[in-house]
This record gives sequence, C-alpha cells and structure tokens, in this order.
Amino acid sequence: MATATTRLCAFLMVLYTCFADDINLIHKPDSAPVRLFTEEELKRYDGSEDGQPIYMAIKGVVFDVTKGKGFYGKGSAYNALVGRDSTRAVAKMSLDPADLTPDTEGLTADQLDSLEKVFEGTYKTKYPIAGYTAARILNADGSPNKHFQPEPQPQLRTKDEF
Repeated sequence: MATATTRLCAFLMVLYTCFADDINLIHKPDSAPVRLFTEEELKRYDGSEDGQPIYMAIKGVVFDVTKGKGFYGKGSAYNALVGRDSTRAVAKMSLDPADLTPDTEGLTADQLDSLEKVFEGTYKTKYPIAGYTAARILNADGSPNKHFQPEPQPQLRTKDEF
C-alpha cells in the first residue's frame, strides 16, 4: 500500500513538473506587502489635511479610519486618537493626553480584555489595515522581528498605497 501511494505521489510530481507552465495556477502570495510607519510619518495622517487619509494605530497595527472621518477628522470627538498609536487610550476608553501612547504597562486585566475586544470586534472588522508601526515589526535593537505576522483581515482588503 505504501509503495502504491509513493508511486502515485511521484507520478503526480512528474506530471506537475511537466505541465506546470501550461496550467494557469492561481497563486496567492503569503501576505500583502507590509508598510512600516515611523512615529513621525504616522503623525502626518492626523486628519488635519483635507484629502489625506486618516490613520490610527492600535497594538502597532495602523488602520485607515478615513471612512470614519465624522469621528476621527479634524475637530471631531476622537481626533486625539489619530496620527499615533493610541493603544492605551483605547484600552482605557480615555482621551486623556497621558493615555495617547502604545504603552500597555500597568493596565488591568479588564482593560486588556476591552482592548482586545475593540481591536478585533471594531477596528479589524471595520477599517482596512494600512501598515504597522516600527514597534510592531522591529525588535528593540532595530532588527527585524522574525516572529512578525501580518494581521488577518479576510473581510477587508489591505490598503495599498505603493
């Protein structure tokens, strides 16, 4: 039995090798290109310039929240959250300037749970990912984080500005 299976696999590999160029296979890349945002670059997308997208980062994931301009645009209620990584503010449901940071140190279990629910249930389902902050992609020493994986967002297309 194992011999027949082995022969079948070998036969299929030979067939594939011989005809691969003649068969139009649909190839889906492992992931979309990943855009890296520095803190300085992210600040440019704070909703203050008409025609520019509005970006907000949570947990190092940069979301394009432009379609929520009524909430995040210049002069809007949540404008303080955009143009930066506002992870702590989202976890605490706060607009206090001291909370407009990616730092999660000292947050309670309830706040971390709230952060995860809002991140997964609101932002990942509603807003396309525009990229990632350097802190999400790079290690503290600036080297690439080999464990980085782009966030899955199958219901939305990843924003591509390249």
